[in-house]
This record gives sequence, structure tokens and C-alpha cells, in this order.
Amino acid sequence: MQPNEITEVLNRPISQELLARDLTRLAYVAKDGTPRNVPIGFTWNGLEIVMCTTKNAPKLPALRNNPTVAMTIDTEVHPPKILLIRGRAELDYVDGIPDEYLQATSTYEMTPEQRVEWEAEVRSLYRDGMVRIVVTPTWAKLIDFETTLPSAVEELVRQREERQHG
Repeated sequence: MQPNEITEVLNRPISQELLARDLTRLAYVAKDGTPRNVPIGFTWNGLEIVMCTTKNAPKLPALRNNPTVAMTIDTEVHPPKILLIRGRAELDYVDGIPDEYLQATSTYEMTPEQRVEWEAEVRSLYRDGMVRIVVTPTWAKLIDFETTLPSAVEELVRQREERQHG
């Protein structure tokens, strides 16, 4: 997929709504060779998806070994809106709490007092820093079940139309 095609998919209004959400499912290959799929908070900075995790997270050695990832961001309504993204993860070890981590959790429903307590707990827990998992998309597909469908369903629709008109 060409960069301009990826940009076109990610700039669609529905994609932008999905990229403003706070949770993605990150799929990667674990060190034992089996697949993993974990929910994780994220932010979109216009070019990259940034996720943050602890420095001792089991996914980090796996991502160093095989940085190829896939992500799904979707809705819980019918018809679902689904954004599929593939890319390579780059690991960025940082001191303190990355701004993206606090930004990714900004939509959590908390009172101002709860937010202050939560941030204090986060700063205490992660005082040795965190790791930013940065993914630049190399492929993207939006499925909205109105203008776009999963590729296998698109193929069935095409075959049906050929039979009807052929």
C-alpha cells in the first residue's frame, strides 16, 4: 500500500473518529511464536499511533524480536465501524510518564479529584519510566459496512453482481 493511500484511509472522517478513541487491540507475535492480541490505550498524533507500557511488559522482548504489528480500533454499535492498521513497532524508553500516556487516558470518566489521585498513583508506580510503542502505519483499511466491507465480503458482492449482470 502506498503512503498516499494510507493517508487517504486515515484522513476519512470515520477513521478520524476511530483514531480519537482511547483503546486499540494490538496484535503481535510472542517470543514463543504464538499470536497475542491485547487491549491498550493509544493516541494518534497525525502520523503515528503511540501506546505506552511498563518497562517490564512481556510484549517488549517480543516486539524487539519481531516488530510487525496489527491493530484494530472499532465501535460497539451496529453496524460496526472498524479501522484495521498494520505497521512496525519502534520502542522508545523514556524517563517519567510520557505525555501520550496521560493524553490516552484523558477520556476516562473521573472527577477532577479522582484524576489528581490517579496521576499521583501513576507517577509513583512508573517512577522508573515507561516505554512508548510507536507505530507508523504501513497499511490501513476502514470497514464501515456502508461504503466499505471486509475484502472477502466485497468479493462475494462482486461475484453476485457478475452473476446478475453476466
